[in-house]
Amino acid sequence: MIIKMEAVMQNRPLLLMKQAAICALWSRTSFSAPTLCVRSRRLIGCCLPSQMPQRHFARAEKYCRSNLRYCHDRNLIPLASSDWQSVTSCIQGEPVRRYSRETSQRKLERKLEKLERRKKEKKEKKVIEIHEKMSILELSIALDMDLDGVYECLLMKTDVDDLKPTTVLKLETIKEVLKLLGMTYRFASLHKDDAKENKDTVRRPPPDPSQLKPRPPVVTVMGHVDHGKTTLLDSLRKTSVAAGEAGGITQHIGAFLVPLPMGQQITFLDTPGHAAFSSMRERGANVTDIVILVVAADDGVMDQTRESIKYAQNAGVPIIVAVNKCDKPGADPDFTKRDLLGHGIQLEEFGGDVQAVEISALKGTNLNALSESVVVLAELMELGGDPNGLVEATVIESRVDKGKGPIATAIIQRGTLKRGCILVSGTAQCRVRAMFNERGQQVQKAEPGIPVEVIGWKKVPSAGDLILEVESEKRAKEVVRWREETAKSKKLEVESVIIRGRAAEHQRAYKERKQANSLLHWKVLRAQRAAERLARPKENIKSDNPEVNLVIKGDVDGSVEAILDALATYDSQQQCKLEVLSYGVGIISDKDVELADTFSGIVIGFNVTASPEAEALAGDRGVPMKMHSVIYRMLDDIKDELSSKLPPKEEHDIQGEATVIQNFNISVGRRKVAVAGCRVNQGSLHANKMFKLLRNDDVIHQGSLASLKHLKDDVNTVQKGMECGVRFQQQVEFHAGDTIICYDIRHIQQTIDWQLGF
Repeated sequence: MIIKMEAVMQNRPLLLMKQAAICALWSRTSFSAPTLCVRSRRLIGCCLPSQMPQRHFARAEKYCRSNLRYCHDRNLIPLASSDWQSVTSCIQGEPVRRYSRETSQRKLERKLEKLERRKKEKKEKKVIEIHEKMSILELSIALDMDLDGVYECLLMKTDVDDLKPTTVLKLETIKEVLKLLGMTYRFASLHKDDAKENKDTVRRPPPDPSQLKPRPPVVTVMGHVDHGKTTLLDSLRKTSVAAGEAGGITQHIGAFLVPLPMGQQITFLDTPGHAAFSSMRERGANVTDIVILVVAADDGVMDQTRESIKYAQNAGVPIIVAVNKCDKPGADPDFTKRDLLGHGIQLEEFGGDVQAVEISALKGTNLNALSESVVVLAELMELGGDPNGLVEATVIESRVDKGKGPIATAIIQRGTLKRGCILVSGTAQCRVRAMFNERGQQVQKAEPGIPVEVIGWKKVPSAGDLILEVESEKRAKEVVRWREETAKSKKLEVESVIIRGRAAEHQRAYKERKQANSLLHWKVLRAQRAAERLARPKENIKSDNPEVNLVIKGDVDGSVEAILDALATYDSQQQCKLEVLSYGVGIISDKDVELADTFSGIVIGFNVTASPEAEALAGDRGVPMKMHSVIYRMLDDIKDELSSKLPPKEEHDIQGEATVIQNFNISVGRRKVAVAGCRVNQGSLHANKMFKLLRNDDVIHQGSLASLKHLKDDVNTVQKGMECGVRFQQQVEFHAGDTIICYDIRHIQQTIDWQLGF
């Protein structure tokens, strides 16, 4: 803006000076020459000689002083009249700053801007990573500053004399320098690349065959449920294992060392026989040397027999067939052997290489021959183990003992396990405190092929996991930490993929909805969405399926795993939702009851008991708590619970059938109603039952009757071959040839569609 000084010199009123964006002041002391206050070549205010009245002068002075507060130098610079032209030319083309009183809103805005600016500066405060024994050169690199700048800071804040790039600084000195520069710090990790570097431990390379020593063969007994596996082991080791199993069914894997009369030893794994424990049986086949396949002579090859054959063949493990129950009436060992041929088992008597021994596990018949077959096959396989070096083993089973804590049953595969060894299995670590054999006796060491119970775990390892010995507890913690971080990162990757997929799906649905509603008027769209919100709760209530929530506790890890595998076969979520809220190993606690109570669930215990607190809490809150010792009975109980949640199913029980011969109208009051003249073809019609009208196999109407007449009399029943008149409660049009069916409604409890497989 160009200021025309002539307009100012004419002593115009204050209003004109405001419009020109010039603050004018008529000085009390100097009337001889105009004066100006100049800042940065911009006209801030001016003083002019004037003969204005005192009241005008005071008003102008007050206005000018209040608006000159933004000027750093409020002194007025006197100028001669001859200098006005040079001042005018000086500010040619310069915009004149107009100063007016700030409103309260503007003051508040400026304060908020100032606070935001301070917050931003504080937030953007640079963070420097520091560590102990940091040199001046490292500090300059971290600060992104030259060495001279760092030297100046050190001289200002510290008494460091030896200023060299390699000089090591104390942490206090580094902190003072950062404080001087307005920066903050954090300590850098010395193990920054731990996550990138593989810290896991793995098996050792295969040993030299010359270092191997003979070891007991690990034999797995497999077969169908109740074919006599546990009875066979009971006869072999002369113990009463079968008597201790609930329902005669083995509940989890047991590992036992069985001495034989000829001096050898055999390690047996007793795997459960029915379908729910398929994962445990498969894991047993993968750690064994020989499989004894028990097949009942009176039953032949069954479902779990075929599964056992498949697992053994996939693992590359040789099979010895034990044809059991040969002493029972109706037993046919020859038929059983021929049946095995159809499943890939080539027996020796049919030209194959698989041994078959006919036995009676209950009476102990021919067990020596079976043992000799195992020993001979083991000698042919030249089984050996390396007793030197770090231990390698496999977890067969794990559980929590109230007095001993977490326990793992393991088969030693390499090395010699002793007290004090540091072990890692999955994300569980252990310092071996004690070891026990199958008779509960404490042992000092365990060599390859020997099963032992290991005590000293910090948490329960998973059945089937590999056990590896490491050099120290520090190394064990390093391995566990690396495995946990790896598992966490993999889980995050999977979750991120799921989240991205859901986000893309939501975005696609949003775009489709937006496109579909783009032509709707906004008022129509708002009304539509309001109607959707009102209808949503009703829809949720109608579509809410019944559900059963479970809290599962088992005695050992393998049993819980088998239960979860069995529950995973449930595929009727549309009928009734089945949800496992929590599962674990150990006794039932009050926390389990609280969780079940929160979600109206059921607590299931398998071979475990409940604490007194849990029992009292369950009784107070009415939480169902069911204990089982046989898995198929437990699954049947869960199936019954699911079925009980289903609504009753309505079924129609046909009572009679009639054909419409003629349609005619009668007067009832002042209106005409339709009546069907019928003849009963089958059964009988009952006035108090339900009826439906069919036309060309389509249901036209169904409901109750208003009247049922024979001739002119109201009747309750019309028998087959009789004619009658039928009138519904509602107005219905009848056609000749229509069919009228009389039926009774029965409500039947539905059964959940779930095939358990046994």
